[in-house]
Amino acid sequence: MAKTKSVSIEENFEQLEDIIGRLESNELSLEEAFKVYDVETGIKLTAQCSKQLDKVEKQLITLRNEADSQASDGDEN
Repeated sequence: MAKTKSVSIEENFEQLEDIIGRLESNELSLEEAFKVYDVETGIKLTAQCSKQLDKVEKQLITLRNEADSQASDGDEN
């Protein structure tokens, strides 16, 4: 079974920015644009970025809740 390499959110965003930059250049025909976007790759990168951002957001919410809890515990002393 093939092992999948974990890609950082920065790497995913960099790949998306490259794709978007090439599409926004207006130097590509529609056919070339579809090849550059490569529907599966663009959609997968977007989904991975969204998933990674959701994970980070949940971690931040957890940290904030813990900090708020500690702050309110400190107020009681």
